[in-house]
Amino acid sequence: MRISLHGSENGIRVRMRLEINRRRWLALQIMLGILALQGLIVGAWAVFAPHSWYTSFPGFGMRWIAVDGPYNHHLASDVGAFFLGAAAVTCAALWFMDSLLARAAGLGWLVFGVPHLIYHTFHRPDEMGTTSFTLSVIAAIVLPALGLACILVAPRERRPIPEPAPFTLKFPRRNRSGSRPPR
Repeated sequence: MRISLHGSENGIRVRMRLEINRRRWLALQIMLGILALQGLIVGAWAVFAPHSWYTSFPGFGMRWIAVDGPYNHHLASDVGAFFLGAAAVTCAALWFMDSLLARAAGLGWLVFGVPHLIYHTFHRPDEMGTTSFTLSVIAAIVLPALGLACILVAPRERRPIPEPAPFTLKFPRRNRSGSRPPR
């Protein structure tokens, strides 16, 4: 805690600043937000429109899933449900602003993301072009990288603590002769 004092004619203004790393909290919120958004978009798409997700993911004219094997409604829905579940935990970490929940969410994304990355790195479908393959590997890197970053960046304190409001210590005024005024 840092305490600053500023004297004035009314007394001494006291301000306390807690040693909270606000940049870490901001970085953590951004990373959790990206993971939550990705989980919600991919999850909702795969759960509510599994065939569309299978044939056109990630969109923008690219097809990363359809070129890797036949359509399976159950598998597509399960993948979507996983993404929605991971997004729910990530959203909880954001909502409660709790570094322990953020680490748990990060761990979940890391545990999912590493095997996912390994698969996509070493299984290039014959029909997938080089650009599409490179982008799919980069996208697969993002999940475990952000998960690991959430674990490492999360501040020590569980929640951000608001700084106390500044206050003024007032002293009894003395008259010019140096004695206290009568009460």
